[in-house]
Amino acid sequence: MAIRCQSPSQLKFHHISTTNSTEPQHPSVSFFPKSHFQSSLKLKFFASAVHKSVAVTAEPEPVFTSVKSFAPATIANLGPGFDFLGCAVDGIGDFVTLRVDPSVHPGEVSISDISGAGSKLSKNPLWNCAGIAAIAVMKMLNIRSVGLSLSLEKGLPLGSGLGSSAASAAAAAVAVNELFGGELSVSKLVLAGLESESKVSGYHADNVAPAIMGGFVLIRSYDPLELMQLKFPHEKDLFFVLVNPEFEAPTKKMRAALPQEVTMSHHVWNCSQAGALVASVLQGDLTGLGKALSSDKIVEPRRAPLIPGMEAVKKAAIEAGAFGCTISGAGPTAVAVTDDEETGRKIGERMVEAFMEGGNLKAMAMVKQLDRVGARLVSSVPR
Repeated sequence: MAIRCQSPSQLKFHHISTTNSTEPQHPSVSFFPKSHFQSSLKLKFFASAVHKSVAVTAEPEPVFTSVKSFAPATIANLGPGFDFLGCAVDGIGDFVTLRVDPSVHPGEVSISDISGAGSKLSKNPLWNCAGIAAIAVMKMLNIRSVGLSLSLEKGLPLGSGLGSSAASAAAAAVAVNELFGGELSVSKLVLAGLESESKVSGYHADNVAPAIMGGFVLIRSYDPLELMQLKFPHEKDLFFVLVNPEFEAPTKKMRAALPQEVTMSHHVWNCSQAGALVASVLQGDLTGLGKALSSDKIVEPRRAPLIPGMEAVKKAAIEAGAFGCTISGAGPTAVAVTDDEETGRKIGERMVEAFMEGGNLKAMAMVKQLDRVGARLVSSVPR
């Protein structure tokens, strides 16, 4: 899906895999000729729309009195894919509970409660990721007759490198949409989430897109914003070893450490590694994926020294059998990849030890799989 945030804008969506499959046809979908992709890569579908100039003509009625949604954690960058590659992780994330509330002014949203790891967050919806995304979806749906109350349950720590703000935005966007019957497309939900991200953590979609879409996502372009979903083979096993130290790495601080210019040799190297990573994802080649994941020469060398023990952690992960290891997003979480859950636990133990020995930091390890679904409704109460 491709989205431009300015109006007027174009929206495109590309879905590619290395296997043939049949997709149900939608009235707004037209198929491209196969020549647009070489070899066995197939362009699944393309949709176009105009953001803001195309509005829902009638205000939808709420179909539920309350809903609860979930959005997963995400791993951005994946080594050489700074700001243009990301994936969703199963089993951890944020929950949003949304209900119709007569005490809230019509057309507005109120944040009633924030629990879990979000005690520092503002309840002002204009300064909260979930609130901003919820408001964006309400505007898209032209909601003016009812007010909404939102409760946010943070399962992801702030500044962890696991897409905490994106998970909140994605869960809120899906909750509002589902409360009113699910009229908006996935592409519009990504737009709403990106509006939130751009105000809070910067204009980058490598967290919020996979949080909403699931799986691996490539940001092909930012002007216009164009997203491509990459299909990792279902028959292949992929486990992420996520090790989160007790250390906060604010995204703004970690971005400030990045170089303003890069050498041509490093540019060529990172491009080749990113290409290899994408090919490895599509082929289900974990050896190639891990090798590319570990090969960033531009961003990781600047950020790793800011995270105590990170270089020792990466070395420990690979020595313990990981196919590769890098920083998740802006950090401080380290992510390693393997094809076996038990091996992943052993790798995690060594990485935790390395954080303590190399950085004097306590850390927690978990082994998770790829989330192929993305943000979704988990419960609802009919009217």
